[in-house]
Amino acid sequence: MRIPCGRERTSIACRAVTVSTGHRGEAKLFVSPADTARALGSGDVDVLGTPRLIALCEEASCRAIGPELADGCTTVGISVRVDHLQPSAIGSEVVAEAVLVKVDGRRLTFTVSASDERGLVCVGKVVRVMVDVERFMRRCGCD
Repeated sequence: MRIPCGRERTSIACRAVTVSTGHRGEAKLFVSPADTARALGSGDVDVLGTPRLIALCEEASCRAIGPELADGCTTVGISVRVDHLQPSAIGSEVVAEAVLVKVDGRRLTFTVSASDERGLVCVGKVVRVMVDVERFMRRCGCD
């Protein structure tokens, strides 16, 4: 079911959705030197940096719900909570998965996790809100 974003309504960016939980998305990454904590400025070691891991989890959440959104709508992240449990070396393949677990109006909550060949790398939660792209861009002065 495609989720309408309410473009026909002017009072809100996207109206309340009727979508079931359980949608899943996945994103993969082979850790490169550009993905390391040292390269990202978030540490002094050459392992997968937490900011890049968070971006991978957000990518998985976007893939989980993206096909369900109506034309002209997207989601934007508003909250991320991640426990980064173990390092991933350069060359490791890291796979993130997101599962839609709660729908509250336009607010979508996903559980996220990521693993590499050595096991679980992170667990957490990502919250995204559906918005009308044109209206959102106007509000931030990017029209």
